[in-house]
Amino acid sequence: MTDGAPESPKPSPGARRAVTRLAGAQEAGLLLVIALMVTALTMFGGTKTVYKPVDIAPGSTIEIFDADGAVHAPGTLPGRLIARVVVTAPDGTAREHAAPVRYTESGGVASVLVERRVNKFLEKENITLVLKDASFFAVMAVGMTAVIILAGIDLSVGSIFAFAAILGALVLNRMGSDLSLVVLGMDLTGLAGVLVGLGVCVGVGALCGAANGVMTVGLRVHPFVITLGMMAALRGLTIIIPQAVSGEQSISGFPPGFQSGFFKREIMGVYPVPIVIMVLIAIAGWFVLSRTVLGRRVYAIGGNEIAAKYAGIPVGRVKVIVFTLMGALAGLSACMAIGYLGAAETSAGAAYELEVIAAAVIGGASLMGGRGSALGAVLGAVVIKLIGNSMIIFDIDQSWNQVVMGGAIIVAVVIDQTKARLSPG
Repeated sequence: MTDGAPESPKPSPGARRAVTRLAGAQEAGLLLVIALMVTALTMFGGTKTVYKPVDIAPGSTIEIFDADGAVHAPGTLPGRLIARVVVTAPDGTAREHAAPVRYTESGGVASVLVERRVNKFLEKENITLVLKDASFFAVMAVGMTAVIILAGIDLSVGSIFAFAAILGALVLNRMGSDLSLVVLGMDLTGLAGVLVGLGVCVGVGALCGAANGVMTVGLRVHPFVITLGMMAALRGLTIIIPQAVSGEQSISGFPPGFQSGFFKREIMGVYPVPIVIMVLIAIAGWFVLSRTVLGRRVYAIGGNEIAAKYAGIPVGRVKVIVFTLMGALAGLSACMAIGYLGAAETSAGAAYELEVIAAAVIGGASLMGGRGSALGAVLGAVVIKLIGNSMIIFDIDQSWNQVVMGGAIIVAVVIDQTKARLSPG
């Protein structure tokens, strides 16, 4: 033992192994990629001009001046001619806003908008938009990851999404936009619409997913073939049913509160509900796959199905459950979409299976089975939407989006195969 200060304690081998596993995890690499993309978009994406509203206290007086200093009544002077706007609060405090400035009125509410230069990417609305767009695919990608871990595939997710959206929209449309439900003095109109929408969309999706699973197991046919047929059949029904029922290709007119009261509820100037649902599904997916018997069975089957059968795992039942959950998550995503957009169209979900599979594969799911994670699927969806957002920011033709996505899938598969070859054993 040497003299002087005592040696600092060294981390235990277990702690070092945990840190090594964390650093080498697929999710850590994706987080690094996302951080680099965010940094690049922030630094090189440039800026844009936006008009931000000014806080106006109730009872304030608004004076609008032209370039000659003449006062005009609010709403009577074209925006291009407004030189300055003075807002005087009830306590006499006046604030002047010089051109470029705009004045608008909507529903009797006055707004004064001032011009601001903001970063194209690092703007609250843009970041929320990227995460919102990612949420629709991320929710389905969590289910797709479980299917891929089983060494399966589901090509019908886009059609299940569209079919569930159309049927959910038809039921909500029949409830009507003037629905009113009051129980014991409480207005439950919005809650009723949300519960009905979720029940129909998730139920329809789960039934379609269960059909995929039952046919795959019962007929002993590869899920590629079964889900390919389901994709075509449901896409046809998505077009036929609304035309037969309403003669329309777009269905709207939902109960009040279903959209603005929940799925597109504004909080601090943004609409975060789909993002919150995405996070909750990611947590639930992580828990099911890593902390439950079902999750361990999914990995065991994907690793070696024959060994799983000899171990007493009910392989067929697990496959049906996973495909059912995949369909249910596609239905949930459909309900989120019609709740946010306020309508369902027969063209909804077109080519979604490509982006969902891409999110799962980029997130670390191996097409050979036995590997993948729910968190990786969500991060993969975020990466895909960041790629799409960067193409918009840099004014790249959106026709290249599918090319880039296909290339990303190929690169992810090549990396996965390379890792598999280099891994010991």
